[in-house]
Amino acid sequence: MKYIFKIAAGVLLTLLAFSCSDFLDKAPEEDITIQEAFLQRNYAESFLTDAYADLPMEIHFTDMADINPFVLASDEFNVPWPEKFGKLMNRGAWNAYNATGRVWINMYEGVRKSNIFLDNIHITPLSEEFTAKDKDRWIGEAILLRALYHFYVMRVYGPSPIMNYAADVSDDFTQIRRQPLDSCINFVLRECDRAIPLLPMRAINNRQTGRMTAAVAYALKARLLLYRASDLWNGNPDCANFKDNAGVELFPQVKEEKWWAEAAAAAKKCIEECEAAGYTLYRTADDDPVQNYYRLFLDRYNDEVILGRNCGVEPVPEKCGFPRSQGGWAGWNVTQQQVDAYEMDNGIIPITGYTSDGSPIIDSRSGYKETGYAEEAGPAGRWPAGVRNMYVHRDPRFYATVGYCHSFWAGTSSTDNNFRNKEVTYYSDGYAAASPDHPEDYNRSGYTCIKYNHPEDNMKATSAVRVKYFPIFRYAEVLLNYVEAINELENPYTMEIINGDQVTVERNTTEIVKYFNLVRHRAGLPGITEADARDRDEVRDLIKRERRVEFACEGHRYHDLRRWGNDAMTAYNRPITGMNVKARSNDRKSFYTVTQLNDKLTRRTFSYKNYFYPIPKSVLDKNKNLVQNPEWN
Repeated sequence: MKYIFKIAAGVLLTLLAFSCSDFLDKAPEEDITIQEAFLQRNYAESFLTDAYADLPMEIHFTDMADINPFVLASDEFNVPWPEKFGKLMNRGAWNAYNATGRVWINMYEGVRKSNIFLDNIHITPLSEEFTAKDKDRWIGEAILLRALYHFYVMRVYGPSPIMNYAADVSDDFTQIRRQPLDSCINFVLRECDRAIPLLPMRAINNRQTGRMTAAVAYALKARLLLYRASDLWNGNPDCANFKDNAGVELFPQVKEEKWWAEAAAAAKKCIEECEAAGYTLYRTADDDPVQNYYRLFLDRYNDEVILGRNCGVEPVPEKCGFPRSQGGWAGWNVTQQQVDAYEMDNGIIPITGYTSDGSPIIDSRSGYKETGYAEEAGPAGRWPAGVRNMYVHRDPRFYATVGYCHSFWAGTSSTDNNFRNKEVTYYSDGYAAASPDHPEDYNRSGYTCIKYNHPEDNMKATSAVRVKYFPIFRYAEVLLNYVEAINELENPYTMEIINGDQVTVERNTTEIVKYFNLVRHRAGLPGITEADARDRDEVRDLIKRERRVEFACEGHRYHDLRRWGNDAMTAYNRPITGMNVKARSNDRKSFYTVTQLNDKLTRRTFSYKNYFYPIPKSVLDKNKNLVQNPEWN
C-alpha cells in the first residue's frame, strides 16, 4: 500500500466499479504513504475532514437531483425541467440502467474513507495540541460517519452490504453480499452506541459545527428505529420472499409492535440528552411565529439543528426558485396539494377533500374563503392587502415556505426599488413568466419554495447570496418521532438503550399532547387536547399532516410516504395540481382555479418496485452475488 490515493482509488474501482473523483488522484505530497500521512496530525485531520465530503448536499434537489431527488419525487414539489432524475422517478421512467448510482457511490466512498481513517489513526502521535481526548473524538466522528453513510444506503436500497473494514485490492469482492435488513440496522445501532461516549453532545466551537456529535448518534438511532417500526420495514408481506442467491431472507417476516417501543425509547432518550445539552426549538427574540420558522433555516449555529450541512454561498435556491424578473428560473414549484395541507391559523383544516370534479370540500368553521381579496394586510406583514383570500390567515409556516401570487420578495441588499420588496405574480404575463430564450423556465403551479431564501438574497440587482445550510437532523423531528412511536403502542415496554440504561415507554396521552404541542405552539398554532390524543387514528393523521408541513421541502416527505406503506401508492399515483398559470393578469378569476398538471412531463405514477431503488446494472454485472431489488430485473 504505497500511495495514499492511488490505493484508495484502486479499492474504490474494484469494490464499487465506479470512476473516482479528480481529487482522489492528488495526494498531499506525491510520495507520502498512508502511514506517513497519519504520522502527521494535520494530514490525519484532513483525511477525516475529507470523509465528511460525501455527506449529500441535499439543498441541491434540482441541480444535483441524483443526490437528493426526494423533494422533487414527492407530491410536494414540481420543476419544469424534464431531464431531472426526480422527474424520471415521477413518470416511472427509471430503471437499473439509467437510475443514478450516486447514493450508492458516494455513500460507500464515505464509508471507505472512514474505514481507512479508523485503520490508521492509532499511529498519529499525541501532543499538547492533540490529546488522547482529541483522538477519541476523531475516532467517534469516523465511526458515526460510517454508520450514517450506511443508513443513507439502506434508506433507498433496503438490505445492503455492510462494509466495516478497509477493503484491500487483493480481496475477493464477489464475496460482498447484501445483508439482512436487521443485520444492517443492528450494525448502525451498535456503531452509534460505540460513538456516543467518544463524542461531545454539541460541537465544541463554531469551527466544529457540522461535525458528528453524540446528539447526532441519538437522533440517527431515533430515525432509524422509526423506519424499522413502520410498515415498509416491519413484516412487509410484499418483501416476504425476497432472498439473496444463497437463499438468505433479506427482510423481516413478522410484524412486531416491539419496534415501535424501540423507536419510542430511542427518541425519548434523544430528547432527554438533547434537553440536557441545551437543544430546543428555535425561536426569535420577539417570538414571531413566521420568523420562528423562517429564521430557523437561515441562522446558523442555532439550538434546534442537531446536524446541518454547510452549503456555502452557491445560489441554488435562488437560481432555481427566484422568478425571472428577480434573476432566477422560477422552477422550484410547490404543488397545490402541499398548499392545501396548511391549516388556518385557528388550527382548523380548511380543505378536507375534493369532489369528483376537483372542487374543494371546505370546512366552514375554518374561515377559509376561495373567493375575494384581502382588504387589509396581515399582522407583521404576513400577507399584503389585495391577495386572494385563500392565502389569508393560514398556518404561519405557510408564509415562511411558499411564495404565492402577489407575495413580495425582499431582496433587501438592493436599494433599487425595482428589485427590492418586489411584488411577484404568476400569471402568464406576470413577473414569473418565461423568457423568450428559455421558454421552459416558468412556474407551473403558481407557487414557489422560499424556505431557504435569505431576505438579503438578490440575484438581479446585487447578486448577493447569503450562506446556506441544510438541516439533516433537527430537534423538532425527534419530538414528532417520539409522538408517532408512542401513539402506536398497545402495551408498555421497558427497553434497554445504551450501557444498561433503561427507558419505559407507553401510549401516554399527556406525553403525546406535550411533545406534539411544542412544535405546534412554536408555529403559533393551537395545540391538541387530551381528548384528541385519546383517538389513536386521529393522532396518526395529525402526525402525518404535521410532518408534511413542518418538514416541507426537507426531503422527509418522500421517505415518510414510503415507510407508511400504502400512503405512497395513493399519493404518488395522484395527479399534482396548481393554479391556472396560463391565465393572464386581466383574468384573475381564471388564475385561481385548481388545475391538474398531468401532461406527459408532469404526470405521476408509482408501483410496488418503486418503494426501493434499483441497484445500478453496472454494479450487479461486476458482482453476481449482489441481488437486484424486487421487480427491477
